[in-house]
Amino acid sequence: MKNASNPVPSTLAVPIHLQAEASHKISHVLNPLIADAFALYVKTKSYHWHLSGPHFRDYHLLMDEQAEQIFAMIDVLAERVRKLGALTIHSIKQISQLQNVQDDDEPCIEAIQMLKRLEEENRNLAARMLAAHKVCQEYQDVATTSILEVYIDEAERRAWFLFETQQS
Repeated sequence: MKNASNPVPSTLAVPIHLQAEASHKISHVLNPLIADAFALYVKTKSYHWHLSGPHFRDYHLLMDEQAEQIFAMIDVLAERVRKLGALTIHSIKQISQLQNVQDDDEPCIEAIQMLKRLEEENRNLAARMLAAHKVCQEYQDVATTSILEVYIDEAERRAWFLFETQQS
């Protein structure tokens, strides 16, 4: 992960079955995922806005659909962190400190490169969510493991769509 010193405060008092250590460890792996979701959302929307070429409409709609799905993760994950008694993302600066998604500031990118980069980012996000899932299992946090299972499946599906779209 980009920032191993993830600035998550000690847990707050909340009515939850998990011990403070579990809440801290789980929020420690969830906050970077929230940052990644923000960063991947922006990257996907940027490609959606700057796309051109013969498959414009199809790619434009695909990226918009995927961006909406990614954006929907953010609130659910952030609220889960709060239910765990921890604090979550407060600023763009914190997102940039925690994100693993690579920023893409190139002004002109070919559509096929956009698809490849998004496929890779979604695969990487799925892998990071799987690692977080293992932490949640270790502490028997069934609720968070369940949430992550859905999002792992969604990320793998997005990667698959992006992969298949690149095939000739």
